[in-house]
Amino acid sequence: RHPDKIIGVLGCMAQKDQRLIFERAPYVDLVVGPGQLHQVAELIEKIAAGEGPRMEVSLGRKQGTRQAVTRSHESFDPLRTVEMRATPYQAYVRIMIGCDKFCTYCVVPTTRGPEQSRPPSQIASEVRMLAGQGVREVTLIGQTVNSYSHVEDGRTWRLADLLELIHDTEGIDRIKFVTNFPRDMDTPLLEAVNDLSKVCRYLHVPAQSGSDAVLERMKRGYTVDEYREMIGRINEIVPGCAVSSDFIVGFCGESDQEFEASVRLVEECRFKNSFIFKYSPRSGTKADDRLDDDVPEAQKRERNARLLEGQTAICEEDNALFIGRSVEVLVEGLSKMTLKQQKRQHRGTPHPM
Repeated sequence: RHPDKIIGVLGCMAQKDQRLIFERAPYVDLVVGPGQLHQVAELIEKIAAGEGPRMEVSLGRKQGTRQAVTRSHESFDPLRTVEMRATPYQAYVRIMIGCDKFCTYCVVPTTRGPEQSRPPSQIASEVRMLAGQGVREVTLIGQTVNSYSHVEDGRTWRLADLLELIHDTEGIDRIKFVTNFPRDMDTPLLEAVNDLSKVCRYLHVPAQSGSDAVLERMKRGYTVDEYREMIGRINEIVPGCAVSSDFIVGFCGESDQEFEASVRLVEECRFKNSFIFKYSPRSGTKADDRLDDDVPEAQKRERNARLLEGQTAICEEDNALFIGRSVEVLVEGLSKMTLKQQKRQHRGTPHPM
């Protein structure tokens, strides 16, 4: 109905499906993978000039040498203006892209390419720029952020080194980082979290399952005992650290006993929060190609609800310990409720009782 409109499909699914998108939806003009987002403006201009549909994607993992594939995915977020952030006081800083873990349920290693980390000097410069714009809290992000590793000036920098580098940035009060991979949670990083006052004592470390058999089918690369050992080191080195997790219920072949192992792990570790998901197959993943999605949907829903119920009870108990305490908070701005009230008042609409 609007032939002048330019329609684009951008991101991971564009990288995965590529020309299939044009076949499914012939009205799409633009297909762009994550590594080519910086080209979007130029591509739109070409389409508007009548040059026809455009597709820009990175090489597949097997379509060239690792160096060539990495270069084709090499694109970090452009420096954003204050107006592009949800709040002027908080900002995300991407320190690495890609993933080399190859979990059987995940498309990221294919759609985002090999792991590659940004130079620490470039990251420090961006953090200083953000502080100059009034940012008080930065969150360093990466698919497996604690896998960060970059050689600069003859020195290998890991995440602990990067935290120390940006810690004294004037104007920055809080530093966070997500998401962590259990196998890469080394002791120097935990010591940095404990020793650097601006680094928040919060670690998001997805377990995904409490069963060794399920973890093996997921190809997570660690056992439940190794995850427990990591939790023990966190509690020892960073006392009072808040740890949150992710869990997938109903993964291929998950038995009642394997699900119960996840329930026990949540109860044992007492996560501050858990993001709990029902497994759903993703085309192009090893799990979809080689494993049967054989847990009934009703059982997935039941397990999801039960694990969430257990986590919620733990959250309520732990949150109750804050009653009567004074803590420092970062005021992000007006609440959504206040903004809605202001809009009603501006329109002259009476506020409902």
